[in-house]
Amino acid sequence: MKHLISGGVAFFLLTAPTLAAWDPQAFSKEDTLEVLTVGPQEGEHWSTVWLVVIDGQVYIRLGNRAAERMNQNTTKPDVKVRIAGEEFDKVKAEDVPDMAGPVATAMGEKYFTDVLIKYFDHPLTMRLTPQ
Repeated sequence: MKHLISGGVAFFLLTAPTLAAWDPQAFSKEDTLEVLTVGPQEGEHWSTVWLVVIDGQVYIRLGNRAAERMNQNTTKPDVKVRIAGEEFDKVKAEDVPDMAGPVATAMGEKYFTDVLIKYFDHPLTMRLTPQ
């Protein structure tokens, strides 16, 4: 609620909460995003991962530990995502093995250090879509 004081009279303006907009084009400028998974033993865990945007879709490539967390996620296929100062409560994380090559190529073009990281195992490539 906002307060506006005019001529000694206080006016109260109700304002609707601003909803974050899922904007892959804007996200393409971000280096990382955070994904919340909920493990049956571990509970909640935020993982920070690189992202790329291809054809207006957000993709992530997960290493072994993050992939294990995603596979054991008790809320799957849904996760929470933090990116660009916004939090999205319900995002579908979909395994897209057919995009592993294009995502790996895009990661190599976007991140200089991928020259080394690409040699690590990345068993899971995922598309993130808001619900």
